[in-house]
Amino acid sequence: MSAIDRVFESHAARLLARACVSLNGSDESQLSVHVHRSRVFWRFFFGGTLGLGKSYVDGDWDCDDLAKLFYHLVWVGADRGSGGVPRLMTNLAWLFQNAQNMSRAIHVARKHYDLGNDLYEAMLDPSMAYTCGYYGRGAQTLEQAQTAKFRLVCEKIGLKRGQRVLDIGCGWGSFAAYAAREYGATVVGIANSVEQLALGRERCGDLPVTLINMDYRDGPERLGAHSFDHIVSIGMFEAVGPKNFRTYMRIAETMLKPGGLFLLHTIGMRNGGYDPWIERYIFPNGYLPCMEEIDRAVRDVFIVEDVHNFGADYDRTLCAWYENFEAAWPELAATGKYDERFHRMWRYYLLQCAGTFRARSTQLWQIVLSPKGVPGGYRSVR
Repeated sequence: MSAIDRVFESHAARLLARACVSLNGSDESQLSVHVHRSRVFWRFFFGGTLGLGKSYVDGDWDCDDLAKLFYHLVWVGADRGSGGVPRLMTNLAWLFQNAQNMSRAIHVARKHYDLGNDLYEAMLDPSMAYTCGYYGRGAQTLEQAQTAKFRLVCEKIGLKRGQRVLDIGCGWGSFAAYAAREYGATVVGIANSVEQLALGRERCGDLPVTLINMDYRDGPERLGAHSFDHIVSIGMFEAVGPKNFRTYMRIAETMLKPGGLFLLHTIGMRNGGYDPWIERYIFPNGYLPCMEEIDRAVRDVFIVEDVHNFGADYDRTLCAWYENFEAAWPELAATGKYDERFHRMWRYYLLQCAGTFRARSTQLWQIVLSPKGVPGGYRSVR
């Protein structure tokens, strides 16, 4: 190891020590990072979290419990200021361009959601809900938590039989199918992923559900103004981007009937932002809003009726997805579509996210909005 490598190693050791993590430790009672190639040190020093993630995928280092590692690092603030040059360059690019405009919005669908339905069928619960489950009502399994989440959403908007609901970012139609089947609603779902929608239509069968490949910005023209009793957006706002937040809210208000409710379910952060590795390899152009940004976006458009934070449940959800993914890995690998680099990348993605939710640096908010306020006030549902 060169002298410069030893300098970088010493810096990494001090950073890990702050989080009570050892470097190449032999004590099984203590969490340890095991380094296989010393280049991980300078890749992290110059590339920040992007370099760290790339180095893991390349096999430069390992840890027996990635979720616990990121929990410790984030909890003590060891991740602050670790975006490196990649974050600076992305911030500058986003300053001068709309990274989530209509021509670029489809990129995340192609990069992430169109990876292969077999991957998501193996990883998710039978409903194929790819958002945080709700364990607040005693759910013990992932499937129970996702069903509880759907029921919670329906109760929060006061869904009644025969009402028409718009699901912005409907994915495989999991919520749409539930609302149609259990509440007798008619649901229109919109999304950009061809693969998701094809399987979603098949799964919804003869239910009164219509899934459409379209951008939310085309909604008023194609679906009509004030044409929905309620609107839900479950795990899509993270792809909207700060330059479009207010447009998104105005479009939702335009399509919502005057007495309807809009439920926004989104991941968020204290100050808003993104992880450079996640943005590069998992969710291109993704951005997690802060509460202040949401407040500015809804100002003079909606009344905030209720805010519910159950972000801690995302840790449990992600770990359940990881267990399913690992159990299915031999079959997924046998297809020839996913190699060992993908295996490490997907593991890193799921467990890094689990760790940040465990450390409470990322949140999950369900926000109920109304155009002019609920007469007599809104009653919170938990």
